Amino acid sequence: MDVGLLMLGHPGKAREIARRTEAAGFSHLALGDTQNLGPETWSQLMLVAGACERIRIGTGVTNTTTRDVAVTASAALALQLESGGRAFCGIGRGDSALAKIGRRPAPPDAFERDLTSLRAYLAGEATPRGPAASRIEWSRGLSIPRVPIEVAVSGPRVLEIAARHADAFIFCLGADPKTLERAMRAAREAVARAGRDPKSLRYGAFVNCVVDDDVARARAIARGGVSVFARFAGWSSGAGELGDPELRREGRSVAERYEMDRHAEAAGEGARALEDAHIDRFAIVGPVRHAAARLRELAAIGLDFVTVAPGSSDMDWEAGWRSIERIGNEVVPQVG
Repeated sequence: MDVGLLMLGHPGKAREIARRTEAAGFSHLALGDTQNLGPETWSQLMLVAGACERIRIGTGVTNTTTRDVAVTASAALALQLESGGRAFCGIGRGDSALAKIGRRPAPPDAFERDLTSLRAYLAGEATPRGPAASRIEWSRGLSIPRVPIEVAVSGPRVLEIAARHADAFIFCLGADPKTLERAMRAAREAVARAGRDPKSLRYGAFVNCVVDDDVARARAIARGGVSVFARFAGWSSGAGELGDPELRREGRSVAERYEMDRHAEAAGEGARALEDAHIDRFAIVGPVRHAAARLRELAAIGLDFVTVAPGSSDMDWEAGWRSIERIGNEVVPQVG
């Protein structure tokens, strides 16, 4: 099972993030795409591409509203070209990027239409956009491997859309193995219903993880990030069909208190509402041995990859990196 890292871009830090992520042994790096909270993501990824040689790089995740999918496709293809084929495009209906400009997540039907066009663009094909047969014309004649699309999933409607159009699922349901195993089973069944081979797709998850010998300190670092994904797992009635009812109840409690102006902060009201027991089950927090055992459980259920959300937006920079580097250097080698 591959283990990668999710980060929000930081001003002047793109190259450092790339170098430290690769040096720590992670398989991939995803940068979040919330334009009000971090520097523009695709330009940051271009800087990342020049600062590392091995890891896969992409968005974690972008959306179909703040940018037209033609813009996203052009950026992803450019990154694929400049990185030597290491790009991926993580995408979802949108959350903080839209909330920060007073918008709501894209309706599922609109999301699917845009995802269909994105897939065509990335394959070098034309796609109908109003009266236009639209394509990314500059990439014609270039030998660029198709950029894989990874769709963020927390509920059954987007799961069905991903089954029809994605190259990979990224579940936003926490780190509980039973929950993720149930979601994987539902995803494979949906892929088969769509007439595709379930084995042709990859299955992954965003997982909050902080390593520290002091469990209370690990929880404190993780709390803000956990609040983001706990909220995803509880914010819709459909999420209950994939997730655990108890985890969903806690997620709804977080969602009701969530302050978007304190997004991903441990000090936010939604984050402070999280019970320690919920963090311990929903996330992976604690010493190296505990983290390795939890990740091995996820590998055992058949996940192809996890992308680690390593803390909170208001955590101390070096404290966060101490945990990140322990995950990469000490935990990942024990996962296999």
